[in-house]
Amino acid sequence: MILSELLTVNLITANLTGKSKFQLIEELLDILHKDGKISDRETALKDVMAREGYLSTGLENGLAIPHAKTDGVSELVMAFGLKKEGIDFESLDNKPVHLIFLVLSPRDTSGPHIRALAAITKNLKDAEKRKALMNAQSPEEIKKIFSNFDF
Repeated sequence: MILSELLTVNLITANLTGKSKFQLIEELLDILHKDGKISDRETALKDVMAREGYLSTGLENGLAIPHAKTDGVSELVMAFGLKKEGIDFESLDNKPVHLIFLVLSPRDTSGPHIRALAAITKNLKDAEKRKALMNAQSPEEIKKIFSNFDF
């Protein structure tokens, strides 16, 4: 799995506008839906919100990875958004989140879903990669940064 292949430029935004974590999740979901990656938006939304309600996916170092298994997709799909000013995501370190990946997988698969989550967290432990993403000005620049991620 190569992140830069999953995250095409049209699935990346350098300027999320939502004012809450739930608005940001829905904004990323809409990006996937607009691109035809989601077959059932309402099911996907219900599943990711249920997962987020169970336990926040805000991690540390400004990273959040809302994710779910859902019947709303037929394959692993992903969107990425940058929220430069940060937002409360109930993260483990209680700090604002800036880098948000939405990851959705079919309900009956697990391998690709787990590998995607692991690859994102592994790469974003690197402060330089986080800093590069925070300084990015466009989806094209973000995609170029993702091409340097290890998988």
